[in-house]
Parts: sequence; structure tokens; C-alpha cells
Amino acid sequence: MRVKVPQQDSKERIKNFFEVALGFSKEQAEQEASRCLQCKDAPCVKGCPVEIDIPAFIKLIKVGKRKEALAKIKEKNNLPAVCGRVCPQEDQCELACVLNKKKIPINIGALERYASDSPERFCPPEAFPPPERFCVAVVGSGPAGLTCAADLAKMGFAVSLFESLHAAGGVLVYGIPEFRLPKKIVESEIDYIKSLGVEIKTDVLIGRTYTIEDLFKQGFKAVFLGLGAGLPQFLGIPGENLGGVYSANEFLTRVNLMKAYAFPKYATPIALGKKVAVVGGGNVAMDCARVAKRLGSEVTLVYRRTEKEMPARVEEVANAQDEGIAFQVLTQPIKVLGDEKGLVKGLECIKMELGAPDASGRRRPVPLKDSNFTIVIDTLIVAIGQNPNPLLGKVTSGLKVNDDGTVAVDKNFMTSLAGVFAGGDIITGADTVIRAMGAGKKAALAIARYLGENASPP
Repeated sequence: MRVKVPQQDSKERIKNFFEVALGFSKEQAEQEASRCLQCKDAPCVKGCPVEIDIPAFIKLIKVGKRKEALAKIKEKNNLPAVCGRVCPQEDQCELACVLNKKKIPINIGALERYASDSPERFCPPEAFPPPERFCVAVVGSGPAGLTCAADLAKMGFAVSLFESLHAAGGVLVYGIPEFRLPKKIVESEIDYIKSLGVEIKTDVLIGRTYTIEDLFKQGFKAVFLGLGAGLPQFLGIPGENLGGVYSANEFLTRVNLMKAYAFPKYATPIALGKKVAVVGGGNVAMDCARVAKRLGSEVTLVYRRTEKEMPARVEEVANAQDEGIAFQVLTQPIKVLGDEKGLVKGLECIKMELGAPDASGRRRPVPLKDSNFTIVIDTLIVAIGQNPNPLLGKVTSGLKVNDDGTVAVDKNFMTSLAGVFAGGDIITGADTVIRAMGAGKKAALAIARYLGENASPP
């Protein structure tokens, strides 16, 4: 049987921001690792966007070699403690596991977390080439940027990483709540990347502080754009400008990066009402709902399809339900209602039914005539997706941007500008942490090839 990961009791965890999943003990990890069949063709590796040697690290855990297991993971993954917590393994490596035929795949994510949470998780780097080969600028310190920077440093490049915010980590620090990904874990992973020789410069907005042209003038021979997707989408309905309406980006940034959850220790509170509606069905919507619950609100999650079609991880949906989040499915908001002071007082909705599948493969929601009803709320959080910020495209001459705001790249992750590469959410739209990391790894190799063929050392 698959070993179950211990969790905080749902009645207790809604009162705090400590991690929900508590991680395996040594005995539990070794028991789960013993289930691995050590398949020779390793389908799980093929399902991993960064191609971790999964059977090898699991085998090391099985025989009690936790530190060695971490070293094996770090051969491919520079952020193992992050991925062990937030990577959707059930759709990737665990989906490919042969034991998934019986719906009991190896709990690869929990084992990765166990290895990365070892006392030796901040391992001194191996002997990598000294950074004498070229200077590369990496823009954005999210999963794609951190991965690209680390891999380039391991290959001997001098890397400077530019972050617009005051703290490095991108979505890992501003978007994912403390109870899913503690910020001390992110800081530890970033410390490791710094130890590889990567220089991180915060409070630098590329496109304003410096242009891409400025970076080349400063001596950088290549630039990687890993800016992510931080521009919120809205519903486009009347009343979204009322007081008490938040985008998921603003709400989570205030709570996570600005630590509104720890008021008054941090003087950055957030105004939140007693009745909160969160619109959306993805992981970000679940994060918003669960954060609002911990801040003392009664929370309803509004989604236009059924629970079955929700793109959020099954684990996150289950956790939200266990924590008392009410699900209002087959429901589409059509108007935000306000009071005489311009504050939210309700959400007018219409009931939906599922029709034929759309381009995503999910059945399209169709409005039901004369099914209008109102949900009484005083706060609305819109969590229906994000797009790349348009700033860089607007101020960078010659940088080709697609109609959806993503940056266009070729098969080698190069943009329309020579020597400028991009990867992660900025080229795909909002996606998972691990897929952004996979893009960062591939782009690092492409940059190395490009510099070997086209650039001269400084």
C-alpha cells in the first residue's frame, strides 16, 4: 500500500499558516521507497520535465542514504525542496509510474521532499568551472530564471540575475502560501544557487531600470527572460472596480510577500470581509480560498464547471474541502453588486450546465436561462488566470510578442532578438513550477551553444 503523508488536522491548520503536509519520517520514506520496482526503462524519468533519475534517488532512500539521494536529485533539479512540495507529480512522473495502472503509484513527490529536507539540504556545490566564460543576464528570479541561472553557473558562466521585487523567488515567494511552501525553504534553495556563483540583484526592473540594450552595453553576451506571468485576468463584468475586489495576484502578494497574515508583527494588513467569494477552479483559486479561511472569513469558491473539471490538483481540492471551503459549482458571476459607499455587497450569478467539449477537452459551460441568483459577500477575489506583463514588449524594439502577450521564441528558446532567450510562463502563459524549470534548463543549454558559436569572451 502507498504510504500516506501525515498532515495537520484540518480543524487546527485553518488557525495557522504552518505547513499542512508534514512530510515522511525515515521509516515511512524507506517503506514507500521499497515499493519502487526500479524499472529499467524508467517511465517516471520520461514524465519529469527536468529528467531527474527517479529510480536512483529512490533506491538511495530505501537503503538509508538520504544525503546521497539529495545529491542525485540535484544533478538535475536545483530546487528539490520546492518541487517536492508544489510539483504536480500526479500528472507527470507519478502518472507514468507503472504502479499507476493499479492507481497506487510511488509517492515520488513526498520522497523528493524527504530527501531535500535532510539536515544536509544546503550542500556545498561540487567543483564547477570558474565563471570565466562569458557574462549572462537572467531577468526574473522565478523557477525558470533560477534554474537557468544555476545551470549556466554550473557550466562556468558568470551570471547576474535581476529581480524587480525586493526579494528573490518570483511566484515562489509572492504567489504560493506559507502553508504549502514555507519561505525559509525558498530562501534555502536560493542560497544554494548563490553558492554556485550566481549574483542576484533585487529592485531592478528590466524595461525601466535598464533596457535589454543596456544589458548588452554593460557587457552581457546573452540575456534570458524568465519574467513569468504576473498580469491578472479579470471577469470583465460590471462592478469589478468596487472596493473589496482583489485580483488573486494582489491578494496573495499582500499575504505572502508582504506577510499580511502575520499582522501586527508586520504592519501590512489586508482588508478582508466576513464573507469572501473566490472565482476560479485552479491551484491559485484554492490558495486564495484557503488563505482567506485562515484569515477568519467564511469562504465560497465559485466555479463555472463541476468539481471534476477543476484544473487544480486533486490534493488541493480535497484540502480546501476539508478546511470548510464551500464549493458553488456550475455558477458564472455576471455582476458585482455594491452599496452606497462603493463597497462590495453581493455577487450576482447565473447557473450553468455542461455542453459539448471545448478546445481544452472539458465540457463547455452553457448558461441556463432565468437562473439568476445572488451570493451575499463583502469581498471578491478573482483567480481566473494570469498573462505576461506587457511592459518589456512595449519598450523593447524588435521583440516579437504574440497576441496573448507571450513572447515568441524559436525551437532553441531564442526570441526575435539575437542573443535574447526566454522561457517559462512568459512564453507559455501561466503553467506549473516544474515546467518553467524544464524550460529554464533547456534554455541554459541553448544559451551555452549560442555563446560557443557566436560570442567572444569579455
